[in-house]
Amino acid sequence: MVISHLSPEYQAMCGGQQNGAFWYSHEICENIIPRIYTDRNWVTIRCGKATDHAIVFIHNNLKPQLYDYLQRYEDLILVCGVPETCEKVAHLGTPIYLPLSVDVDYVSRFKRDYHPLDTAFAGRPAKMRYGVLPPDIDIIGGISRPRLLRRMAMYTDIYAVGRTAIEAKVLGCNVLPYDKRFPDPDFWQVLDNKDAAKILQKKLDEIDGGKHVQ
Repeated sequence: MVISHLSPEYQAMCGGQQNGAFWYSHEICENIIPRIYTDRNWVTIRCGKATDHAIVFIHNNLKPQLYDYLQRYEDLILVCGVPETCEKVAHLGTPIYLPLSVDVDYVSRFKRDYHPLDTAFAGRPAKMRYGVLPPDIDIIGGISRPRLLRRMAMYTDIYAVGRTAIEAKVLGCNVLPYDKRFPDPDFWQVLDNKDAAKILQKKLDEIDGGKHVQ
């Protein structure tokens, strides 16, 4: 069973909103799940529903209480994209750290040979409050993902965190720090979904004793 951005529960809760979690879920379904051998179920996005014996991706690192509904389910593996989140959700299952990844081939389609513009913030506008940004920089947010990537590729320097920061690096941009939680942009390393699947498989085998289906 796969509970994802395509599930009715997510559509009802978010109206199909195509935010960062939506696109990460999309890539998990397209590029990671097909490469994993396991008999576990999958929950790739938060929608208020899960299932026992599942691999659950945790997207929100600031509000772990949003995942308290997982207490109703048993034998969960919780995939966290930030190491500190593992401790915050440990009471809900077995947490593991999997570095965030992107579809490098897809993002690379938007790369430019040169960057005609200077500096911008990229991401959800709400994330701007997590730190201090210089005045009068451009803001890239609230637009479709293709438009976001296309515009990001025009800038030399990008203020961003999470998968947006990784995508900026794929585009050849210099990622600048602003969020006090992530003072070192080197934390965001370029990792392709396909390589992340190999890391995840190894961690699953360590937990489940290598028991999986092919």
